Amino acid sequence: MFKKILIANRGEIACRVIAAAQRLGITAVAVYSDADKDAPHVDLANEAVRIGPAPAAESYLDAGRIIGTCKATGADAVHPGYGFLSEQAEFARALSDNGIVFIGPNPSAIEVMGDKIESKKLAQSAGIPTVPGYAAAIKEMPQAERIADEIGYPVIVKAASGGGGRGMRIVESRNDLAANIARAQSEAQSAFGDSRIFLEKFIPNPRHIEIQVLGDKHGNLIHLGERECSIQRRHQKVIEESPSPFLSSETREKLGEQAVSLAQAVRYDSAGTVEFIAAPDGCFYFLEMNTRLQVEHPVTELVTGLDLVEWMIRIATGEPLHFSQTDLSFKGWAIETRILAEDPERGFLPSTGRITLYRPPVSSKQDKITVRIDSGICEGSEIPVYYDPLMAKLITHAPGRKEAIQAQACALDSFAIEGVATNIAFLAAVMAHERFQSGALSTDFIDKEFPHGYAPILPRGRTARLFACVAAAADHVMDKRRCAISGQLAAPAPVRLAKRRAILIAGVRYDVRIEENGDAACVTFDSDGQTHVCLSGWTPGTPVWEGTVNGKQIAMRLRPIRNGFALSHGGAAAEARIHTLHAADLAALMPEKKSTSSAKLLRAPMPALLKSIAVTAGQAVQRGEALCVIEAMKMETVLHAEFDGTIAAINARPGDTLSVDAVIMTFSAGNR
Repeated sequence: MFKKILIANRGEIACRVIAAAQRLGITAVAVYSDADKDAPHVDLANEAVRIGPAPAAESYLDAGRIIGTCKATGADAVHPGYGFLSEQAEFARALSDNGIVFIGPNPSAIEVMGDKIESKKLAQSAGIPTVPGYAAAIKEMPQAERIADEIGYPVIVKAASGGGGRGMRIVESRNDLAANIARAQSEAQSAFGDSRIFLEKFIPNPRHIEIQVLGDKHGNLIHLGERECSIQRRHQKVIEESPSPFLSSETREKLGEQAVSLAQAVRYDSAGTVEFIAAPDGCFYFLEMNTRLQVEHPVTELVTGLDLVEWMIRIATGEPLHFSQTDLSFKGWAIETRILAEDPERGFLPSTGRITLYRPPVSSKQDKITVRIDSGICEGSEIPVYYDPLMAKLITHAPGRKEAIQAQACALDSFAIEGVATNIAFLAAVMAHERFQSGALSTDFIDKEFPHGYAPILPRGRTARLFACVAAAADHVMDKRRCAISGQLAAPAPVRLAKRRAILIAGVRYDVRIEENGDAACVTFDSDGQTHVCLSGWTPGTPVWEGTVNGKQIAMRLRPIRNGFALSHGGAAAEARIHTLHAADLAALMPEKKSTSSAKLLRAPMPALLKSIAVTAGQAVQRGEALCVIEAMKMETVLHAEFDGTIAAINARPGDTLSVDAVIMTFSAGNR
């Protein structure tokens, strides 16, 4: 067994590998950039070494610095996690040349299977169906145009290296091809140091299903079942589960055999994943192989009972697998959601800043339900602009899919993060979505079910009443606290708490009476006389109200605002304003404040690097025309004109680092 492992990564995967190494009695060495000097993985490791400035190219992607740190610390092995150097064959060879073990597959397997073009050729030679396309790097635009015309639009532009959705663009027509190739090449070069791209036919409404494989250095190779990763946004996975609700046992066995056969062709000897696209007609096509650990590996761990990180380490030491394919059993259902620093209400734009509050649900295993948190942040963590937005992963496991979804939904309602925008409410909305619950998944699920972007669901009917009950119960606790602090409850003639309240939620007013019954708050609605019993140990300042309403367990995120609370539960969100009956009558007479428009300014929607500007001062532009390209969290975003007008002034230059809402350019009056 290794004595010391260096983890060449950051965030939640660094924390995950550190925990596995320490559990095996191995000293863990963390590396960090200037942006990560106070990150949790630095504190968790036995040793930590700075490797450079914040940009990944000068730190986590600098193979020379990683190897130098291994020598300086005496690390005898490196685990690369995923992303960064995890699929760089040259890095694996360089480690070997320096007497350091790479915890991953052999370099030749990385070279062939980690290259999407070469792996596609290998799959074709093995008789495995592949997506129609051109299995070679595109060298010039005339060639790209000719190939795309032959394939037929829509086509998809893909980076030859890496993964995670970087360097992937769907192109609907020849007019859009050049711009999308440029964006894909730029993203690929930035993320993987390889700008090669190729073209494939875009298959509409597909499902994304992958097979986990595991091989040792003695020729033993097995598969660990499938994962369904069809809930995606911008070609990046958002929700994963195992098993897939789509596969029959026969199809599962067939895909598993194909994945193992492909891995055997390159003598694969670690954890890896073979990915397939399933067309609506049920045909499966080989997509690519990821020669590394996957972000979504926890769902496989929970259904198989195997620790994939531990087995990667054991295999790297030369230990053989002590079980065969027939020894494996798959139990229950697991679902993972990715907790991302992004704003779903602003087109899922990345969000950066400092975590001012972090309260994840408690990791637990009881009543056949498992809740697991793999996290790379803590309260006070800084979310920088330089890396991807993944903060944590929430995984639930239960006997069946329905129970796993319910456990996931409850855990999401208990998850509170403040300081940056997150996708937690959006994930809860997906869990509650009828189509998701039915298992009718596809990679365009988000585009189809949220065609105009995401906006929190307004609570109606029973949900609105639930919001009103929690708001009333919490306000009652706040009232008691205020009176206790002021000493009014201990006065000779104690102040009596008002029992009547008007609660305004989503434009609807609910008049209620609040009375105590032991530890419970009983909320009675004037409209029909129905009483709801709310029981909770909630105290002011706690970001989640957890308790029961009429005996049913409820978790609801709760944030105090003026005259009430901002509430979120089950994908629904609203502000609850709480008044006395008389104050509510007066509030209804107040005029609404109108917001002023800043439409004549193009502002940075997030902290970002300004990559390029496509217009000049004095130029007339039309609505939808590209204005500039910004980059944040390893993704490029094109900002377009929202109306016809003329560029009055350009306030920034390519290469500038922009703060959120920084003015990039201004417009003079135009047709709007």
